[in-house]
Amino acid sequence: MLGSIIGDVIGSAYEYHNTKVEDFQLFTRNSGFTDDTVMTAAMADAILSRPVDGRNVLGPYIGNVGSFYASKLREWGQRYPDADYGGMFRAWLRDASAGPYNSFGNGSAMRVSPIGYAFDTMEEVLQEAKWSAEVTHNHREGIKGAQATAAAIFLARNGESKGSIRDYVTANFGYNLDRSLVEIRAAYSYDVTCQGTVPEAITAFLDSADFEDALRKAVSLGGDADTLACITGGIAQAYYKEIPKHIADQVLLLLDSRIRGVAMKFAERYDCGW
Repeated sequence: MLGSIIGDVIGSAYEYHNTKVEDFQLFTRNSGFTDDTVMTAAMADAILSRPVDGRNVLGPYIGNVGSFYASKLREWGQRYPDADYGGMFRAWLRDASAGPYNSFGNGSAMRVSPIGYAFDTMEEVLQEAKWSAEVTHNHREGIKGAQATAAAIFLARNGESKGSIRDYVTANFGYNLDRSLVEIRAAYSYDVTCQGTVPEAITAFLDSADFEDALRKAVSLGGDADTLACITGGIAQAYYKEIPKHIADQVLLLLDSRIRGVAMKFAERYDCGW
């Protein structure tokens, strides 16, 4: 999940002040974590709160798994009330009785990266991603965006090639991953939907040379830069395995102790780097 958090922090300075170049300053005085990081931490905390057996595999949660994810999203959302949540999600956070609201916004995809790391089979990853999404984003596109992102992370962390990741996502989710970044960048603008964010974020990863390059490519598309880079960063960490120390160290300084603690505990349990 650190890759997602780093992507969020780096993209945060460019969300409303877009850049269309890759050679931008990674950290500025406006860099910081956003709702993307808060909700990613909520997902990680939900997973960490479930029991594990001796093989470090998640045990069952006694109760409705979707409700458990919802409770953690609300718990963390209420801890960080000033984060830049969307209007419908903010209303959902305030009302404990509120159900899903048929959203296809990219929030379901930006928070899902811990699921791609924590489960042992694709079947589990897809089911958990669906459960995590549909508590708010129960529109078909909202669920699809979360599943595609989690699936790409799962494949990447298990050593699949970029070609295999591209083929799986295209075949199972119907996203067009054949466009070049130049083509996307020329026409791309601010878009907070899953269908207008997830394919672009995955393409940025597929066309990258390393972790930092993946984030630079994602941010350079313009638009919802923190979420684009958050999604790309989760996949890039899973694939490249290494995050440059100077980047990780800078982000650590920008996190508070609660988020840092959950991220470190998750990284230790699921051996996904720090």
